[in-house]
Amino acid sequence: MTASPTPADPTPADPSRTPAPTPTSTPADPTPADSTPADFAPPRYTGDARPYSGGDPYGDYRAPDAGFPFADLPDLADRRLGASVIAANDEFFAERENLLRPEAPEFDPERFGHKGKIMDGWETRRRRGVSAEAPHPEDGVYDWALVRLGAPGVVEGVVVDTAHFRGNYPQAVSVEATSLQGAPGPEELHADGVEWTELVPRTPVGGHAANGFAVSVGRRFTHVRLRQYPDGGVARLRVHGRVAPDPAWLAALGTFDLVALENGGTAVDASDRFYSPATNTVRPGRSRKMDEGWETRRRRDKGNDWIRYVLAEEAVIRAVEIDTGYLKGNAAGWATLTAEEPGEDGGGYELLPPTLLQPDTVHRFVLSEPRPVTRVRLDIHPDGGIARLRLHGSLTEAGAARLAARHRQLTG
Repeated sequence: MTASPTPADPTPADPSRTPAPTPTSTPADPTPADSTPADFAPPRYTGDARPYSGGDPYGDYRAPDAGFPFADLPDLADRRLGASVIAANDEFFAERENLLRPEAPEFDPERFGHKGKIMDGWETRRRRGVSAEAPHPEDGVYDWALVRLGAPGVVEGVVVDTAHFRGNYPQAVSVEATSLQGAPGPEELHADGVEWTELVPRTPVGGHAANGFAVSVGRRFTHVRLRQYPDGGVARLRVHGRVAPDPAWLAALGTFDLVALENGGTAVDASDRFYSPATNTVRPGRSRKMDEGWETRRRRDKGNDWIRYVLAEEAVIRAVEIDTGYLKGNAAGWATLTAEEPGEDGGGYELLPPTLLQPDTVHRFVLSEPRPVTRVRLDIHPDGGIARLRLHGSLTEAGAARLAARHRQLTG
């Protein structure tokens, strides 16, 4: 895979913008529907982007020709999941918290403050050397930001997005990760003896570009550290991966939402993601506006739309919630829920028969005959959307044992 420069790129033949080889991604618990292609080599960009001259601020934004294959996985560093930038060594021009904002970075060419240009990202001051005879910063110096993941998990890919940072982006970046229990602060994370694992080695990046890196370290992490060499600005940090919940916590809860993202549930496939991703349906909390749910385009055939989910592990579902919050003229008309068996032969049984849905409403159903299940399929008829799906229940003995064994494997 190579990255073709966009037409607005002033130096399309620049060899420094040719993708470099990168580690392939090997999921810790791969499934045929979820695996990252083994031959994926994401684009690597170096060099300045064209100075902004008006018009579309994304006009010459350098993104991969095809999306990163790990981009459909949840962003473990999403603030809506509970992630936070807990510390940074410098944020003179732009605050560290901007790194995790879920929306795309914005650019206002006329917005300045008393410190200079206000950027939608994290930006540090310019480093200097020790004297006029040595004005440049020493090689290897860097600025850093510590991020607590919203949900601990196995990282499959990282995106360091320098959107709108054209002449003030870092020369290179690196990303490390560690795993600590509880809610450690910066001092504990930087203490002697804390083991940090390299996810992305020090690598040149480009300005006003999505710099993506596949990750092949099959371990569970709770925190990441972004380094930028020697200084500069980064608009967004995305840490895509698979949630790996703490089985002791789930055991203490007993009954919990088996498909919730923070508990290890996953939306693995969907018929349509035109307006918004299916992962939205298993995010924490209720939707606050329409685009925080899942909405499909209008069907012009006689079919219907659907999402397939994998539960945290084998479990018994006792109650179901289907929320159409903020979906008023475009809520799904009816819904069915089916337990699916893995494998090519499929099979399964009905959990919820065809049921009429109301707009902007939380619908609750108690299942009369709970049975063990690992995968479910939600069908909506004919199209539209839902905001959230909640499947309340508890793990089976076999499911809890497998989850504990996987946790031991991922944590060492």
